[in-house]
Amino acid sequence: MLLQLRVTVPPDRTAQVRELFTGDAGTAHLAVLPGASVQPAGDLVVADVARESADALIGELKRLGVDKDGGIVLQSVDAAASSAARRAEERAPGDGADAVVWEQVVRTTDAESSLSASYLAFLTIATLLAAAAIINDSAILVIGAMVLGPEFAPLAALAVSVVHRRPSIARRAAVSLVVGFAAAILLTALVVLVGRGLGWFGTEVLTAERPETGFITAPDRWSVVVAVLAGIAGVLSLTAAKSGALVGVFISVTTVPAAADMAVSLALGGGAEFRRAALQLGINLLGIVAAALVTLTLQKAVWHRVPTTVPRLERVRRTAA
Repeated sequence: MLLQLRVTVPPDRTAQVRELFTGDAGTAHLAVLPGASVQPAGDLVVADVARESADALIGELKRLGVDKDGGIVLQSVDAAASSAARRAEERAPGDGADAVVWEQVVRTTDAESSLSASYLAFLTIATLLAAAAIINDSAILVIGAMVLGPEFAPLAALAVSVVHRRPSIARRAAVSLVVGFAAAILLTALVVLVGRGLGWFGTEVLTAERPETGFITAPDRWSVVVAVLAGIAGVLSLTAAKSGALVGVFISVTTVPAAADMAVSLALGGGAEFRRAALQLGINLLGIVAAALVTLTLQKAVWHRVPTTVPRLERVRRTAA
């Protein structure tokens, strides 16, 4: 599993950066292009490295100040037909599937948790779908709403911000969660009121038997268990570059359906139903964040104990001198 680092380097640090990559056993391919970068001006260094080495390399590049005076771009390599790549992956400590590239995790969660029009649109549409599922007692619509909901990103960002001490990320994620759910619940409640006004349904929805969707407002000990397991699985899928597993996380938790039930109850005057749905939503949110925080903390502690083949900056400086 290779990652490509494209580094824009000020000319006075190119030799150090080159030594950094050549001294790392996890480097498969390296190219140095003097003066290739126009903005910012400098040299361009392109390296394909084993995923296990990427985090330590980025850390040393940042210690050289390359991120401030130049730039570091990280992207995945889908396939590499190269014996050098195979040797680099064999020499790098640990397993590429388990390696954590913290800079990638931080940047990804920060970008995906920002309050944007698309985030609000997806969350609102997901909540509307879940409301339709509740009114029609449709398990299929509930699953569709769970998959569509984008709320896991800001939840993960809250945990990442604590572990990596990034309060700005925490603020953005909290705003996205609060504003997003508030807007989605209010808009869904208005749509439910319109449906009630058109005579499509009435308050009987609150007392009707719902064998397929009644679990949404029945929080119990299993709600905590599922939320915790979902938080662990979600973080592992983010840090281990297995984003496909996130679909299973979305389906397993009832954050969006609980928000939809709050909206339906708000529009139809179901106070008790609203409180149960709010409790379900709170359990899921807190459980996911707590589990994500513990998982990230353990990953950081374990991964820092894995030996690295990346030479320390001091050694690079001595070599360059």
